[in-house]
Amino acid sequence: MRILLLGATGLIGAAVAARLSAAGHEVIGLARKLDSTARRVPVAGWVRGDLRDMARPEAWLPALAGIEAVVNCAGTLQSSLRDSPRGVHRDAPSALWRACGQAGVRRVVHVSAIGVDRGGVTDFSRTKEEGDSELETSGLDWVILRPSVVLGRSAYGGSALLRALASLPLLPRIPDAGPLDVVQLDDVAETVVRLVRPDAPARIALDLAGPERLSFAEVVAAYRRWLGWPPAREVRVPALLLAAAWKVGDGIARLGWRPPIRSTARIEIVRGAVGDNAAWTRVTGIAPRPLGEALAAEPASVQERWFARLYLLKPLAIGIFALFWLMTGLVSLGPGWDHAVDVMEMTAAARWAEPAVLGGALLDLAIGAGILFRPTTRAALIAALGASILYLLLGTLLLPALWADPLGPMMKVWPILALNLICLAILDER
Repeated sequence: MRILLLGATGLIGAAVAARLSAAGHEVIGLARKLDSTARRVPVAGWVRGDLRDMARPEAWLPALAGIEAVVNCAGTLQSSLRDSPRGVHRDAPSALWRACGQAGVRRVVHVSAIGVDRGGVTDFSRTKEEGDSELETSGLDWVILRPSVVLGRSAYGGSALLRALASLPLLPRIPDAGPLDVVQLDDVAETVVRLVRPDAPARIALDLAGPERLSFAEVVAAYRRWLGWPPAREVRVPALLLAAAWKVGDGIARLGWRPPIRSTARIEIVRGAVGDNAAWTRVTGIAPRPLGEALAAEPASVQERWFARLYLLKPLAIGIFALFWLMTGLVSLGPGWDHAVDVMEMTAAARWAEPAVLGGALLDLAIGAGILFRPTTRAALIAALGASILYLLLGTLLLPALWADPLGPMMKVWPILALNLICLAILDER
């Protein structure tokens, strides 16, 4: 079949794309931008589209030309600079369902979330439920899949956070966290393959829930065992610390980042993610695998241990690096102005001392702000790399005595360059 796949670059979507392609289907992925993430997904072709701008059926009709089925794996946790739950979960899918009717595309497999049919408690779950309801009344041959927390070899968002927490020397216990029926990514992808066929059951909604009910701490502990670290002492995370973390996460999201720790995650964690998998097994014949069995089937590599440790260090490194550039600029414009001008007046460029200090300070501030703002982070990090090399070269040419300074202003550029390169290397989100 020729299948249009929404969310093809996401955690679930990429796995579904690989499984559909392996089964012989021609998969056409839809993505907001065709970057390196898209190039890694095994699809036959791409359609560029931003779901926030596709709230009318007419916007979907070109993408549906020649399509025989649609699989929707698109989703977003919370509103931010780059994301809109209402647009991604309700407005764009509702327009798509109507466009499918106009284009004669009958088969739709839609990935929702477990528990949304029992009442939405956040914009995430409410808009998911609204999108589900629109599909149920569309007249199409629909299948709604409602997975619990999805875990697999790949990790993103909440699943990545679980690994990161497993790397800590203490096992955090979140008060009031609800139980989880975690489900394996491979089981979810296989379900899509079996139910996208025209002869598969239609107009059904299935909970994709794992076979065991685990606490949040038990899931983290399972990953810690998998990663080869000894059991960690469980500690209760203070409520005030958690409240601050959710707020910080919301603030970071306003800069275009997608941290897994946000207020929506807090509410959904308290609710938990549980369901009844009996209908799923009966319809598909799939017996969902327990977490321990799935982890044991693929022993953790050193790369997994690196990722777990680096996941929480990444925002720390990027935040500190941005603060370094911001503070350098602010100090140059404030208490360090006279000293900076005095240093410049010792060089052959003395006549431009004040403009040079001013320009350098403004450049530092722009780089620091650019690193914090996610859409410009990569460009700002590249600019920081260039600026550091430029400062090193100009300092050597204009005032080589800096190399003999006991405070080592020139030598300190080298660790700065190293941190710069590390931030660039770990910047990708998925």
